[in-house]
Amino acid sequence: MTESFFDIAIVLAALMGASVFVAVIGLIMLIRSIRRIRVPPNADFFTTMRYVPFALVILLDLLDFGLDMFSAPVMWIFLDRMGLPNLRNKATVEALIPFTGPIPTFTVGWFLARLFNLGIPASRYIEQYAQQRTSHYPPSTRRRVNIIDADDPDW
Repeated sequence: MTESFFDIAIVLAALMGASVFVAVIGLIMLIRSIRRIRVPPNADFFTTMRYVPFALVILLDLLDFGLDMFSAPVMWIFLDRMGLPNLRNKATVEALIPFTGPIPTFTVGWFLARLFNLGIPASRYIEQYAQQRTSHYPPSTRRRVNIIDADDPDW
């Protein structure tokens, strides 16, 4: 009985170690390409999921499987370096919840965002952003400057 338990524990530890290795190497390789993605600054979770590639969510789930709740600081650093603060916060909270490691939550979220059209598509988001910028254009707060002409005899 104890030998089979140790065999299962060794196999599980090897799987977790391999998933951490693959996830870290993959995230390092993706950093440059993910930085080029322009996710809107106030995008929600599902809108962000529409922008990110499938490889990123797979690697985040692998990292969460391998490190469980200890993956939170690693995810925070990687997603911060990639310029994804919207996804960073959700990934950290999800990583801190124990026993969600084997559940591929980001992969499920990526599929839900695409299958059920959750979040705001890029075209609608651009239209909405353009309307917000033009309708709420703040009045100028700059002080008017009086131009003094040196040739002016009244000066």
